[in-house]
Amino acid sequence: MNKRKEQSRWMLAWATGVSLVWGSQSVAQEAAKKPEPPKAYLKGDEAGVAFMLQGEYAGEKLGLQIIALGAGKYEGVLYEGGLPGAGWDGKPPYKIAGGEFNDAVILRGKAKRFVEVAGGLAQVVDGGPAKVTLEKTERKSPTLGKKPPEGAIVLFDGTSAEAWNGGRIDAEKLLMEGVVSKKKFNDFTLHLEFRTPFMPTARGQGRGNSGLYLQNRYELQVLDSFGLEGLDNECGGIYQISRPKLNACLPPLAWQTYDIDFTAPRFDTEGKKVKNALLTIRHNGIVIHDKLELPKHTPGGEGKETAEPGPFALQNHGDPVRFRNIWVLPKN
Repeated sequence: MNKRKEQSRWMLAWATGVSLVWGSQSVAQEAAKKPEPPKAYLKGDEAGVAFMLQGEYAGEKLGLQIIALGAGKYEGVLYEGGLPGAGWDGKPPYKIAGGEFNDAVILRGKAKRFVEVAGGLAQVVDGGPAKVTLEKTERKSPTLGKKPPEGAIVLFDGTSAEAWNGGRIDAEKLLMEGVVSKKKFNDFTLHLEFRTPFMPTARGQGRGNSGLYLQNRYELQVLDSFGLEGLDNECGGIYQISRPKLNACLPPLAWQTYDIDFTAPRFDTEGKKVKNALLTIRHNGIVIHDKLELPKHTPGGEGKETAEPGPFALQNHGDPVRFRNIWVLPKN
């Protein structure tokens, strides 16, 4: 693109910014008025331009997450210092929104800040001629593909779903949602890898929703929460108990990991609980819960806490979430 064309596009975007791009709330409202039928993509090469543009962009002391909303609309979240878990200073991020414009995506916030996304680059402009360039990046969990240690029980390695009640394997040899492990456990270390689908026109709990139930009593949320705030009903949250310390969610279709250390609640001889369950979770290698006490069970699953061991459950919430490389190391 020549310099004159680039300048004219930015000038046109600035002059007509109200009609071309919207604040994040208006984008969501507009999308809600004209919803597209939610479609779940399991492969990036079938998802089109929106999938190629969404994702993470990183540069010196600045990170950007682009979320595709369907119908040519996008939201962006800018993090000072870097991406979450990779330099972000923890201060409230700056949200922007917009849409496809000519051969790029233009996003604008409340201040004079523009972001242009095209060709694997994001150009950030703060109301002047200077630009900050961010490059698209694909982060991977450091525990991706982690092998089971000696003494571990392999619950799924792509060869069989026999370890699960209702176990089903898809054409990619991945475990499908809606299963309960046949074996039951008390204290354990668990490794699990999951992938949420790309569902740009879906919203909230309808976007790549599942859940990992520990002992079938405590739900660790699985959801496409990429770019969201990180609540207890979003990815990494313990439903109705605790939000994650950080939203470590990667973009949809990226393989993600949960590494979990769990100590079951303790009961006296009369069946009275004397110690709460204890939980440490690493999401994509980042500690999001550190020795968290679970004062109660969460909705769904088997319910009531007892001294008896319990199984793992992978919730079927109607979305094609996939799982692989699942193993558990019992501690007792």
